[in-house]
Amino acid sequence: MTTSANGHSDAEVQAAVVDELSWTPDVEPAGIGVSVHDGIVTLSGEVDPSERAAATRAALRVRGVSTVVDQLEVRAPTAGAITDAEVGTAVNNALLYTADVPHATVQAEVRNHVVTLRGTVNWNYERDAAYRAVERIAGVYFVDNRIALTPRPTAHDTEEKIRRALIRNAIVDADSITVQVRGSEVTLTGTVRSWAEKRQAGFTAWASPTVSSVHNQISVRPF
Repeated sequence: MTTSANGHSDAEVQAAVVDELSWTPDVEPAGIGVSVHDGIVTLSGEVDPSERAAATRAALRVRGVSTVVDQLEVRAPTAGAITDAEVGTAVNNALLYTADVPHATVQAEVRNHVVTLRGTVNWNYERDAAYRAVERIAGVYFVDNRIALTPRPTAHDTEEKIRRALIRNAIVDADSITVQVRGSEVTLTGTVRSWAEKRQAGFTAWASPTVSSVHNQISVRPF
């Protein structure tokens, strides 16, 4: 039996991921293969477009998972499937009616059911909102988010403010995270217990008005 560095055997992690996929309402687990090596989970098989991201998120929620490799294939469209033109209309409407998306500065291109988002926004949450607005639209197989942030002013106290924000956060163990700032770019390193904690640390850094890029290099090692 192989045991990863985080103390969970690969068999235990595999069983937990399978259970989590079965527990996720918007995933059909029967068509998804799960393999695990040293905490690295590989998902394979054929799924509907809307299931792909949901399956990856489900696997990342499992304790003992350090990385998810997405090798899932999207099922080929059937006769009468939604066209790119129809997807484009739906994407445009979704961006237009999502309150957190400044649609005047965001553009979308649809080609072979792949949506490419371009443009500029002021905040990372706006960029994420644009992605979430279109990722689950019927007929969308993949979203390539190339939206950029507008240039940010630099500040000498950015690092200290991010550190204090991490300390305030109930989800994050701030003592296990190192923050480095260079201009408007932030690099996070260290080790945390879950992907949820890693993501929250990233969200915390992105909340700074003087940050244009966050390199989240935190390792996940559950224990």
